[in-house]
Amino acid sequence: MIQRIKSEETQRLILVNAFTLFYKNGYRSTSIPDIVKHAGLSKGAFYHHFKSKEDLGKQTINHILRNRIYNGIIGPIKNHDSKPVITFLIDLFTNRIANFSETESRLGCPLNNLINELGCAEETFRINLRKIIEEWKTALIDLLEYGKEKGEIKKNINTTVTAMYIISAFEGARGIGKLYNDKEILQQYLFGFIAYVKQLE
Repeated sequence: MIQRIKSEETQRLILVNAFTLFYKNGYRSTSIPDIVKHAGLSKGAFYHHFKSKEDLGKQTINHILRNRIYNGIIGPIKNHDSKPVITFLIDLFTNRIANFSETESRLGCPLNNLINELGCAEETFRINLRKIIEEWKTALIDLLEYGKEKGEIKKNINTTVTAMYIISAFEGARGIGKLYNDKEILQQYLFGFIAYVKQLE
């Protein structure tokens, strides 16, 4: 039991350190020696848990990145409170942007970064990254449909189109914010987002 727990802790240590380096330097610019050095482990420990860097990359997306996006935005959408849907969305995105750390503002969205870097690469990366987007989109669609049922959102609103637009605009703003290294970009996005979602009422 103790050995299994230690093995799981080592695996997670590698995943967390890999995510940190992928986020900071990019997937392609990060090597296995970089990761094991950052984690304070040996190459033997790495290959005990992962077949290759590609295997590590996929597991980092499926576990660390997916959990980060889920905890930050997908989970709150799925477990939305009793506020009107539009008010809830405005509060959610306002708080999300306000709580970005300096590192998050400077480096942008790790999901968006990996999509841009690996979206045209090996198919498995594309599938795993798409799963996160699809989970986010589905959560938004369900929320918007709930709003329609409650009479809070116009009946003629296409919730699939709206959900994808919200995600695309948010991810685009984070990428442009990184380019300018300016938090004001996200504030400008937020003003536009608020104006857009209010039109759904």
